[in-house]
Amino acid sequence: MKLSDADFEILRDFIYNTCGMFFTLQKKYFVESRLTKRMEKTGIKVHGEYFRFLKNGSAGSVELKQLLNDLTTNETYFFRNPPQLKAMENQLLPEVAIPKEKIGFRKLRIWSAGSSSGEEAYTLAMLLLEKRETLLKNWIFEIVGTDINEEVLAKANEGVFNAYSVRHVPELYMRKYFKKESTDRFVLSPEVKKLVTFKHLNLYDDNKMIFMKTFDFIFCANVLIYFDTSSKAKVVQHYYNNLQPYGYFFVGQSESLHGVSDKFKTVHFPGGFAYKK
Repeated sequence: MKLSDADFEILRDFIYNTCGMFFTLQKKYFVESRLTKRMEKTGIKVHGEYFRFLKNGSAGSVELKQLLNDLTTNETYFFRNPPQLKAMENQLLPEVAIPKEKIGFRKLRIWSAGSSSGEEAYTLAMLLLEKRETLLKNWIFEIVGTDINEEVLAKANEGVFNAYSVRHVPELYMRKYFKKESTDRFVLSPEVKKLVTFKHLNLYDDNKMIFMKTFDFIFCANVLIYFDTSSKAKVVQHYYNNLQPYGYFFVGQSESLHGVSDKFKTVHFPGGFAYKK
């Protein structure tokens, strides 16, 4: 059944109030295709009946998670943003670590928000491991990956990736941290996996966001594109509150906090930028 503009707005507003993701009318066809898939799975043939089901206790909550899984795209891969990674490794990491080490606080916390299937979080873990014999000797690392999509979190915990995901991994890292089991199956080493914890998190959930505290670095690439300005401002304020006073916040290459928050200072580096508290 074709999705009317009125029904689209009902579903759009329900999703917005639930998790802050906002779909414009231009996204109607995309939403309709994902909605049709879920309605076929549940056997429900009328949009209004499906919407009521979404609001119906635990069964509706489970179905809403499935719908959100289908509405969020998760295109990602290892070493996705080289300028950011290079700046963190050579410039920002020493800037944060050296003062902390002087006061004897050798713990580094990183948050990969919208972590999808884990490629970004695991990339950061490998970078830290490479610094363990020099800058970060005897340090404790804690990397947290969060996502609203439980299916990709399960994949992240598995730590098995295809050729597409690892296509930009430097040869050194491939040799040290992956086991190639076939042309399209690469298993991540336990040494990397143990540094990362993955959690289900709705970024629009204030009660859970306030507990994401004391991070030195926060990465949130290509996540804010799902939010309107009001939702972005709400989520970014949580990032600001949860970042250490000297910490850095990263967004995607084509994203910006312009018109969203003026609390961060912009720090430029070759090929990109970051925000500093």
